[in-house]
Amino acid sequence: MKSKYIPKRYVIVILTFICTSVCYIERVGFSIAYTAAADAAGIDQSSKGVILSTFYYGYACSQIPGGWVAQKVGGRRVLLFSFLLWSLTCAFVPLDPNQVVMLVVARLLVGVAQGFIFPSIHTVLAQWVPPHERSRSVSLTTSGMYFGAAAGMLILPTLVRLKGPQSVFLVEAALGIMWSLLWLKYASDPPRSEHPKATAAGFGESLLPIKGSQKAKIENGVHSMRTQKIPWKRIIFSLPVWAIVANNFTFHYALYVLMNWLPTYFELGLNSSLQEMGSSKMIPYLNMFLFSNIGGIVADHLITRRIMSVTKTRKLLNTVGFIVASGALICLPLFRTPNGVVLCSSLALGFLALGRAGFAVNHMDVAPRYAGIVMGVCNTAGTLAGIVGVDLTGRLLEGAKAAQLDLTSPESWRAVFLIPGLLCIFSSIMFLVLSTGERIFD
Repeated sequence: MKSKYIPKRYVIVILTFICTSVCYIERVGFSIAYTAAADAAGIDQSSKGVILSTFYYGYACSQIPGGWVAQKVGGRRVLLFSFLLWSLTCAFVPLDPNQVVMLVVARLLVGVAQGFIFPSIHTVLAQWVPPHERSRSVSLTTSGMYFGAAAGMLILPTLVRLKGPQSVFLVEAALGIMWSLLWLKYASDPPRSEHPKATAAGFGESLLPIKGSQKAKIENGVHSMRTQKIPWKRIIFSLPVWAIVANNFTFHYALYVLMNWLPTYFELGLNSSLQEMGSSKMIPYLNMFLFSNIGGIVADHLITRRIMSVTKTRKLLNTVGFIVASGALICLPLFRTPNGVVLCSSLALGFLALGRAGFAVNHMDVAPRYAGIVMGVCNTAGTLAGIVGVDLTGRLLEGAKAAQLDLTSPESWRAVFLIPGLLCIFSSIMFLVLSTGERIFD
């Protein structure tokens, strides 16, 4: 009879997939709702950029503390708390573009709350998922981000038109509360006998199969990581690590700029209403969802079948993904129709997601023992990209207006998309030259 039931670890993975989907519905939803409200109130582009980027300040501050708290308290509890915090914030904060201080505080709070989520997810998956299932489990979980963004782009503009921008906040809060109830009912801590303390930490060496001697030490209550010093100096000065950091920064710069400013580009750059675009507006993020999983499958196939080495596989997928994305980003302002922009943004985001099979997994190759630390550093760099890119875009648009350029003109938007395009070229070359798939840290 037990075989008829879904294994608990599968339930956990499904719930974490829904978790990341809801988080990105919130992120996309805020940019859609705030853009509509701010444009109606006559808010300038620079001020919009400040509000849109505020989330990432809070997000950057809480990722490393989030990982520490998840290890100490448990990812399940931290995940529940963070979801409730940002959901209640969305429920009770009014979307008034003129109340700048309230919006800044609210976005900071949501950013801090969501900064705890991904470290908690990694902790939970490390507890529940066996090593041979972790790659596809993590791939499915993270692809929920793009699925959520696609769903948000499809549904929320119509919701804004029918019920107003504030309705988006209420729907996001409701989704967050419903997920929290599901998590409270179906999630649980793993049996201690099956998951030693080292595995429960969810980071570093626990991501690898535990050797016999190490397992004996752990079961006797000795945590091997306590006796080892983290090689901070070697990590900081490691060129392969910097290659991962650079590509993570570029990926998130392009993603966050498109996620936060595409609604403005459609509305002001093309004079096209998101509500009238139908399902086509979700294609870029749906493309990310598909290509993210395709990249993982292709990488595993090339490596497990020994068609290519780990190093060559990572470099191939990263280079192809980023170079194609670069061309699409640079060409994007040349297209003056919604369909053309959807095509370019779909190519850009889809191939950026393909590139994740190169740089985003590489920290596990070069530093499996310290993978959590390297991942934290890279994620922080990605968050800084959101702060810089989203705010800078607003300033570029205000500069274009000051130069008496109309926002419907391609010249006003050229620099907005040229910067991430050039960053893709630079970071792909950097990864091609400096990265490796070999283990460089003991």
